[in-house]
Amino acid sequence: MPKTFKWILVAALSGFLFGFDTVVISGANLPIKELWSTSPIFHGFFIMSMALWGTVIGALFGSLPSNRLGRKLTLSWIGFFFFISALGSALAIDPYTFSFFRFIGGIAVGISSVTAPIYISEMTTSQNRGSLGVLYQFSLVFGILIAFFSNYILTGFDGDNDWRWMLGVEAIPALLYFLMTLYIPDSPRWLLLFKNDDTTAKKVLKEIYPNQIEADAVLKSIRLTDIDNSVESKLFIPRFKKTVILAFFISFFNQLSGINFILYYAPEILEMGGFATKESLFNSVIIGLTNIVFTFGGLMLIDRLGRRQLLTIGSIGYIIGLGGVSSAFYFDLSPQLIAFFIFTFIAAHAIGQGTVIWVFISEIFPNRIRAMGQSFGSGIHWVFAALITLLGPSVIEIYNTNPWPIFAFFAFMMILQLLFSIFIMPETKGKSLEEINEIINTK
Repeated sequence: MPKTFKWILVAALSGFLFGFDTVVISGANLPIKELWSTSPIFHGFFIMSMALWGTVIGALFGSLPSNRLGRKLTLSWIGFFFFISALGSALAIDPYTFSFFRFIGGIAVGISSVTAPIYISEMTTSQNRGSLGVLYQFSLVFGILIAFFSNYILTGFDGDNDWRWMLGVEAIPALLYFLMTLYIPDSPRWLLLFKNDDTTAKKVLKEIYPNQIEADAVLKSIRLTDIDNSVESKLFIPRFKKTVILAFFISFFNQLSGINFILYYAPEILEMGGFATKESLFNSVIIGLTNIVFTFGGLMLIDRLGRRQLLTIGSIGYIIGLGGVSSAFYFDLSPQLIAFFIFTFIAAHAIGQGTVIWVFISEIFPNRIRAMGQSFGSGIHWVFAALITLLGPSVIEIYNTNPWPIFAFFAFMMILQLLFSIFIMPETKGKSLEEINEIINTK
């Protein structure tokens, strides 16, 4: 196995912790609600969405450690934060302590969504950047699957303390991940642009590009695109207006699909559809399996069909799945049909937005502001994720007899995403990071 693949795989594994941490709360949702008898607003803010507010902070400011400490050291700190969050959440004695440790885990998720995609994009060639970038998303959905499965098998394990085990088990992979990050190098672009370490950067580039001529060409290209440091170090300037707009909309539509709403509240939604508690948890595992299978399909296709094509295909699937769920609830159809359309929605997300978002955002910003751009895109993503999760319990209470309007709204937003993918989004497959910058930001 090439060294570079091992390095990328380690960075991608932060996605596993990301996925596990964000979804494991779905199994603890109802037990904690009963344990602490909180109101829908309190439960939505402090229990369900507190991690996401931490994620917003981590995403918005994730560029600071990524640029100052380096990609490698930042990835190590992410593992440490996940470890502390898992243990603290499992041992929490009240909703406030619980919220504090979930907030810490959220910070780790936010910084991970900035640093890991950047690291992977900077450690790959243009030919395989898409598929290797999707390893992060693949690890993410694998973490989601394991979280759903873990919640399922731990149900009934320790009675009223089941939820503590569900949350605490994350400490094991977090510790292993932290130890693995100690043996990876920093990215050559960070070493060149922020550390001025040409010697180490050349060594890493030689591992990425075994062909010496190609490695030298990439080194020269990085230096040429960094000549205007005073401009390249600022994000919100007219020159990068198009890039900022692209990052905003792909992040905005990702959450307005309803993906986090469905993943976080999957057991509750399925119970509303007519499933028993144990059945709803089992179907949550099927959701996780569907997610990982179709993410693997996206991994195989992203460098063949391209980012734009996958987002278009996914948008069509979203519309079918969400429209089907809304109709099934409206006409009071069978629980199995509701589950089928939810699985369709998950498949569409996995092969579309799920595959594309982190790769696309990590590609479109110039080298010197890539971390800031990734922070912006991730921040938008997580602000809307937090808002949707915060409002989730209240919205579910309003539509607890028939939630069809919720899914109809998400379906409408996916019609808008389809138009975005067809008429606005550029294609980035097969191009170097420096070439993409020229195409998008140069008139």
